[in-house]
Amino acid sequence: MGEKPFRAKQIWEWLWKKSAGSFADMTNLSKGLREQLEAQFVIHPLTVASKQVSGDGTIKSAFRLHDTHLIEGVLIPADDRMTACVSSQVGCSLTCKFCATGYMDRKRNLEASEIYDQVVTITRQAEEHYANPLTNIVFMGMGEPLLNYQNVLSAIDRITAEDGLNMAARRITVSTAGIAKMIKKLGDDEVKFNLALSLHAANDVKRNQIMPINESNTLEALKEALQYYYQKTRNPVTFEYIVFYNFNDTLQDAEELYQFTKAVPSKVNIIEYNPIKEADFINTGEDRLDAFSNYLRRKGVNVHVRRSRGKDIDAACGQLANRDTEVEKAV
Repeated sequence: MGEKPFRAKQIWEWLWKKSAGSFADMTNLSKGLREQLEAQFVIHPLTVASKQVSGDGTIKSAFRLHDTHLIEGVLIPADDRMTACVSSQVGCSLTCKFCATGYMDRKRNLEASEIYDQVVTITRQAEEHYANPLTNIVFMGMGEPLLNYQNVLSAIDRITAEDGLNMAARRITVSTAGIAKMIKKLGDDEVKFNLALSLHAANDVKRNQIMPINESNTLEALKEALQYYYQKTRNPVTFEYIVFYNFNDTLQDAEELYQFTKAVPSKVNIIEYNPIKEADFINTGEDRLDAFSNYLRRKGVNVHVRRSRGKDIDAACGQLANRDTEVEKAV
């Protein structure tokens, strides 16, 4: 465009550090240059279609994309952290039986910029509502991150870059239902962020019932992939385990989980089940939950029991499905 090179740096900073939503916001550029940019380029900012605040302070947002699709993201406040839970796809293709998003069709992958914009918007919510900065990001919203591999890694690159949001990679966790070859690719790329595997059953028969992806990515294949990943990155792995009543909550199930955790240095997050209307699962009782987690602790497993947040607004783990907006149903 014949402009001086420093203009490119200014525009870059407006896009990635200041998260400008339009060229008109770029106030240190001349009016003529802003008009030229407006005529030749387009910015597709994420907009908040709706926002709900839970009784426990959790904030769920429905984000409208430039093509009218909707995704959801969640801000989870706690005493010691502010966590953004972000989506990587519009819908999901994996059909996990306990997850509301799994009952939606996958419409498309999110662009890296759309993932980045979720983080920016949720960061602003944390500062506006709680006067605290965002401390953590989890890719546990709608979609399977490893089936949108390049965009997810590109977004994380911008989030962690000094000329981006400058967040430490160790504060980011990518959660997968278990795509073995892509877990190995994470190892090859020597990623610095954390990896979590949504396990939920440590034998193939049970896991096949609730997570059809296991039929093509068996526990043995996942174990081998995780060992490769750890060998390449030296990053411990988190296993996520929802305890369903009378399905995967016995001491035998705990023993199978213990055996699986021995594959790599790891910790286990036991997660409350959050009922959805599409499925008949129920959360296990406190007695069985305690017995299950204590069994693992006695075996030396690092166990955390995670209590759900935002259940009253369908913002908890497994509940994201654009229920509160009619637009997505019409698209």
